[in-house]
Amino acid sequence: MASSSTLKMTSLMHWAFLSMVLFPCVCNGFYLPGSYMHTYSTGEAILAKVNSLTSIETELPFNYYSLPYCEPSGGIKKSAENLGELLMGDQIDNSPYRFQMNINESVFLCTTKALNEHEVKLLKQRTRDLYQVNMILDNLPAMRFAKQNGVNIQWTGFPVGYSPPQSNEDYIINHLKFSVLVHEYEGSGVEIIGTGEEGMGVISEADKKKASGFEIVGFEVVPCSVKRDPEAMSKLRMYDKVAPISCPLELEKSQIIREQERITFTYDVEFVKSNTRWPSRWDAYLKMEGARVHWFSILNSLMVIFFLAGIVFVIFLRTVRRDLTRYEELDKESQAQMNEELSGWKLVVGDVFREPNCSKLLCVMVGDGVQITGMAVVTIVFAALGFMSPASRGMLLTGMIILYLVLGIIAGYVGVRLWRTIKGTSEGWRSVSWSVACFFPGIVFIILTALNFILWGSKSTGAIPISLYFILLSLWFCISVPLTLLGGFLGTRAEAIQYPVRTNQIPREIPARKYPSWLLVLGAGTLPFGTLFIELFFILSSIWLGRFYYVFGFLLVVLSLLVTVCAEVSVVLTYMHLCVEDWQWWWKAFFASGSVALYVFLYSINYLVFDLRSLSGPVSAILYLGYSLIMAVAIMLSTGTIGFLMSFYFVHYLFSSVKID
Repeated sequence: MASSSTLKMTSLMHWAFLSMVLFPCVCNGFYLPGSYMHTYSTGEAILAKVNSLTSIETELPFNYYSLPYCEPSGGIKKSAENLGELLMGDQIDNSPYRFQMNINESVFLCTTKALNEHEVKLLKQRTRDLYQVNMILDNLPAMRFAKQNGVNIQWTGFPVGYSPPQSNEDYIINHLKFSVLVHEYEGSGVEIIGTGEEGMGVISEADKKKASGFEIVGFEVVPCSVKRDPEAMSKLRMYDKVAPISCPLELEKSQIIREQERITFTYDVEFVKSNTRWPSRWDAYLKMEGARVHWFSILNSLMVIFFLAGIVFVIFLRTVRRDLTRYEELDKESQAQMNEELSGWKLVVGDVFREPNCSKLLCVMVGDGVQITGMAVVTIVFAALGFMSPASRGMLLTGMIILYLVLGIIAGYVGVRLWRTIKGTSEGWRSVSWSVACFFPGIVFIILTALNFILWGSKSTGAIPISLYFILLSLWFCISVPLTLLGGFLGTRAEAIQYPVRTNQIPREIPARKYPSWLLVLGAGTLPFGTLFIELFFILSSIWLGRFYYVFGFLLVVLSLLVTVCAEVSVVLTYMHLCVEDWQWWWKAFFASGSVALYVFLYSINYLVFDLRSLSGPVSAILYLGYSLIMAVAIMLSTGTIGFLMSFYFVHYLFSSVKID
């Protein structure tokens, strides 16, 4: 009966929530990953935008208008960008490319002035570095298809130019053939909830007639290089009609890049009816290459890790239970005799809670680890539920920063409470709170500043502007630091964790060992790394090879498994150290699981050497290693904290279960 009533209550709450969201009429709701649906009437103008030029060879983004392209007649205007877009190096500007819904046309844009030496050098360099032009229409990136070894490969963007293998010359892409896929929408009884750049909202019945029209569901481009007569073309004005042409295959008919050449830019646009509906238009971009390999690799890793973790857990439980049972069944005399004859964790009862070396640093790292872990968990859960779509550029990074700032209160609380537990007093809590607030952000700030000087020197749009630096510093010291101090203050008011045993005044000597204990600690990181490395490959590919990553469901499973394995590995290693009378378990418990970061960084270097072979130049390699170092430090703090907190709970529980005089 209780179960039935609980189910009824849950059902009522569920329907109440739906009624609040989809008020006040009955409708069919569906999720749209991105911004509002925009419908266009026939002949209505559609304006394309351009993002930064990007390359998988250099990883240095540059402004689109740093090259001699046609500029809009009304001047260049930057689009509003969020914090994540700015940090990612995106710079979205308007462009002269203008389409009219359902009107196929061939259009002239402009003819440039004669190219000078600097412009030719820049165009050749961007061409040989495989830079891509990233164009956006109705929030959809331009997509092109290319054949490599007989296989169709999908790319976003199109190249600045190309260098044929049979020629020493470079050719510029100056003619674009666009295909805009449209779907006719009649607004028939559908409530639409949109999230993304324009916020969140519902299209009401009154707006459905206005919404009727054509929606853009695809944006494809075929790039061409076409040599035209500059004298004849210079007589035309922007948006004048020109004769449609097909892409030439002969190099003699392509536009070469050299000094004193005048380049004419034109484009064709064709509107194609499509059965794809607006909510599904991102499916073409989010198709994952090698999906079967991904599935089987993840499944294989999960099975192996669960199997190993299960064996370790069962053996561990049996061993501890046997030791506790034997110890508690003995009388006092037998216990004393047993303590003299046997060795193990029972002999370090008076030292197991002795203050560790660098206790303040440990508290700071655990506090920051809790903050990073909380940020990662909440972000991945929201992303897995579909709240952070790739259509909302920069939203993922912006959400992570906001979460990190807000979770400062938890970091301060955990750090100070652990400090109180170790020291037995609240004295010095302000210093601990300040250190928690500044430790990890300080490391990130130093690395980013060093990388930023490199980006400034390269004149890349990936460089963080001075104004954004001040914004980040303001967020840090006006939000994160006060919240961390508030959390630290709450930590002083919370009840201190009481140790179940007393600590002896004189520390017990730790028996000599044949091999260093840190060797075992470093080796322990291989098991958590086994759960992570496959997904790490896909994440690195999405970051450095310009691919979309949208399998957050997989990532959530891997994260849950990683937390479990980190906790188990640290507990088992802590128990092993206590069994050999090594009571200095604090840091070893932290780095038993935290050492996975070392393997992550080494794997990043391996990925750079073997998978990013196209990456050229020391600047690109330094940028890659700098960002990889930030990722490794964050993983170390997060996984180390998980392992330490679980080990602390285990040690506290273990010695609470023993009868001590």
